[in-house]
Amino acid sequence: MRVQAYMFYGCAVFFLATDIVYWLWSGDWTGTTALALAVGLAGLVAFYVHFTVRRLERAGGGPLPEDNKEGEIADLAGEVGFFSPHSWWPLLLGASAATIAMGMVFGWWMVVLGVSCTIISALGLVFEYYMGQFSH
Repeated sequence: MRVQAYMFYGCAVFFLATDIVYWLWSGDWTGTTALALAVGLAGLVAFYVHFTVRRLERAGGGPLPEDNKEGEIADLAGEVGFFSPHSWWPLLLGASAATIAMGMVFGWWMVVLGVSCTIISALGLVFEYYMGQFSH
């Protein structure tokens, strides 16, 4: 995974160079802002991947199996992690966000309804595995 971090760092540097050239040649603030956001997003992903790899290497006592040039496919066998079997909360959260967006068009009362539903849906998503059938 270390290669992915370097790829995203490279993307951030490329977007930065492109952003500077674009700003100097065009003077357009909209495109310059969009490219600056691309620099930030690529840098954010690179930072996350880089420090996640470092944390996993420290926890595992060495390089990750995918970074080992002499590694075998069987080295990656085993449990990968926990994945939610099913959940309705993301659907409700998306519907709540759509209600907020539609409320900006149709009226403030709909925004209030959407924000309250978003809070309830976010709490349901976060605390899904603390109650009910799948509680830990």
